[in-house]
Amino acid sequence: MKRGILLLAAGLPLLQAAPARAHEVRPGFLELRETGPETYSLLWKKPTGGEVEIQIAPVIPEDCRLATPDRQQLSPGAMIVRGTLTCPGGLAGKTIAIAGLEATLTDVLVRLHHADGRLESHLLRPATPSVTLGGVTSTWERALSYLQLGVQHILLGVDHLLFVLGLLLVVEGRWTLLKTITSFTLAHSITLAIATLGYASAPLPALNAAIALSILFLGPEIVRVWRGETSLTIRHPWMVAFAFGLLHGFGFASGLTAMGLPRAEIPLALLLFNMGVEIGQVAFVLLIVLLERSFRVLEVRWPRLVEQLPGYAVGTLGAYWTIQRTLVLLGGAR
Repeated sequence: MKRGILLLAAGLPLLQAAPARAHEVRPGFLELRETGPETYSLLWKKPTGGEVEIQIAPVIPEDCRLATPDRQQLSPGAMIVRGTLTCPGGLAGKTIAIAGLEATLTDVLVRLHHADGRLESHLLRPATPSVTLGGVTSTWERALSYLQLGVQHILLGVDHLLFVLGLLLVVEGRWTLLKTITSFTLAHSITLAIATLGYASAPLPALNAAIALSILFLGPEIVRVWRGETSLTIRHPWMVAFAFGLLHGFGFASGLTAMGLPRAEIPLALLLFNMGVEIGQVAFVLLIVLLERSFRVLEVRWPRLVEQLPGYAVGTLGAYWTIQRTLVLLGGAR
C-alpha cells in the first residue's frame, strides 16, 4: 500500500502551491425573494474568517436599484447584507453576476423565490460567475447543487485530502484501510450533522488551526512507519481517524452553516452535501489504491527520496499550516 501511495509525489507540488487557499472553499449565498410588483428582498452572505479573505460581491442588473442599510451584519463565518431590490419589469430575463468569483475557488448559491411560489436555484462557479434568471429549477436540480458543493468541498479542500493521505501512509492491509476510512467517514458525518443543525459550532480560525495540527500529528507517525517502529496510531489508525474526523466534520460544516439555509431545506442539503463529501473522498482513496496497484503490477522502482517525498510533504505542510493558522488565530484574538 505505502509504496504506491508514495508515488503521489508527482502531484504534491499542486498541494504545495496552494497552502494559503486550503480553506477558501466556502460558498457564498445570495437570496432574492419577491415581495411585491418589481420589488425583491435581498440577502447576501459572504464567507469570512479564513486565512484568505474572499473578495466577492453580487452585481445587480443595470436597470435595477438596490437600497441597503448603512451597516453590515457579521455572523460566525459570514458577512451579511440585507436590502431591497427594485427592478422594472421584474427579474425574469435579467442577469445576476458575482464580481470577483472567477479569482476564487469558491461557489455561490443563488436562489430566487417568486411571488407565485416558484423557486429558482443556481450554483455559480468561478468558470460561470453569472446566470440569467427567469426559469424554474426542480428539486432534483437543487439537490444536485448540494451534491456538487460537497464533492468540491472535499476535492478542493487540500488540508482534508492531505490528512486522508497521511492516514493512508500509516495503514497496513485492506481491512485496516476499510476500518480507518469508515471511522473517518462516520466521525465527520456526526459533527457535520451536529454543526449544520445548529447544535454545536466551532470558531473558524481555531478550527483551521486544529485541522492543521491533525495533519502535523501524522508526520512523525509516518516516520515511525519508515523506521519499522510502532505506536497506538500505527496499530489502530481507525481510532485516530475517528478522533480527528470529529474535528474535520466541523470543517466540512463550514461549507453549509455560513449559508443560513431555510430550516425546511437543511435535511436535504445536509444529506446531499455529505454524500458529495463521501463521493469525493472515496474517489481520492480509490485513485491512490489504483495507482499503488498499477505501480506494483508494473514493478516500477523509485529512488528512496521520491518515495518519501509525500510523507515529508504531509509533515511539512502540516507544520506550515499550523504555524500560519495559529498566527492568524492569535492576531484575530488581539
